[in-house]
Amino acid sequence: MGTAHRTCEVSTVMHVRGPDRLPEEIYRKVLEQLAELSPIVQALPPSAALVELRGALPYYGVDARRLGEVLRVRTLSRLGVDVRVGIGPSITVAATASAQVPPPGGVLAVASGEVGTWLNPLPVDALHGIGPRQAAVLRDYGIHCVGLLAAVPPATVQRLLGGRAGRTAADRARGIDPRPVVPRGLPASATVACRFARHTLDGAAVRSALLDLVVQLGHLLRRRGQAALALTLTLRFASGTSWDATRRLPEPSAHDDDLRALAYQLMDAASLQRARLTGLVLKGGDLIGAHQVAQQLSLDGAREDRLIAESAIDRIRAKFGPGSIGPAATFRRAS
Repeated sequence: MGTAHRTCEVSTVMHVRGPDRLPEEIYRKVLEQLAELSPIVQALPPSAALVELRGALPYYGVDARRLGEVLRVRTLSRLGVDVRVGIGPSITVAATASAQVPPPGGVLAVASGEVGTWLNPLPVDALHGIGPRQAAVLRDYGIHCVGLLAAVPPATVQRLLGGRAGRTAADRARGIDPRPVVPRGLPASATVACRFARHTLDGAAVRSALLDLVVQLGHLLRRRGQAALALTLTLRFASGTSWDATRRLPEPSAHDDDLRALAYQLMDAASLQRARLTGLVLKGGDLIGAHQVAQQLSLDGAREDRLIAESAIDRIRAKFGPGSIGPAATFRRAS
């Protein structure tokens, strides 16, 4: 059997698989959990992602397996979503490992020095990147497992599968995969939502729920280092219908005051009259990086004080959790 080459000294690539048919809104939140572990996150829609942990491991002082376990705890506790995590020295090994984790979730870490031993017994179609047709061709020639594929001369694999595909398959069976994890840009929108336990007509309760969404959205944008140019409010009704409207902010912002003012305008524009609501969705759109927002000189001392307080509140949330502090109206609603 061929032995896998060691492509790096330690296993630092994490491949994460979410459940099938994961709603886009939840998928975005899973990506946010990954970004808390490492800034190098590559989204693989609709429900998977890659993470490069090389820089994160010294920071956290734990091994990659432990970070995978931390991720599972966070997605389960915060989102109610379990994930399958594979860790290896390359994208191929990590993705192959995550596929070997049985649903609903778990962590499988393959050390760089154990890649060959781990890969060799796997069925050839278990190797990430080998499709059903390629696997069928290989099995027709007696190549049933990854170890046999690694032992076949690359030129022979190229003749069986074609030039580029054969070369790639031969390399990956040997653990050779130099591809880096390439960070993808942050999503072009940010969405928060709430659902009422009971259909509600209470204007105060609806306004409180909207304020809570504003706070969540503002915190999410600031944590991402983004600002919104527009807001979209969607109201969902007990009849199964919905209403939505979009308005642009005067200036791009991620500050609660600015988002709240426009969100309230959108709510007022709905002109609700005895409509039974089941939920609200607030989306920040046309997002840009916070560094692109011009810093305006303000003569409003009260606003400047609120921005200073907002920064302090963000630090408290980062330390004690998102529900640790916020407007009194949102806590009355939760109680």
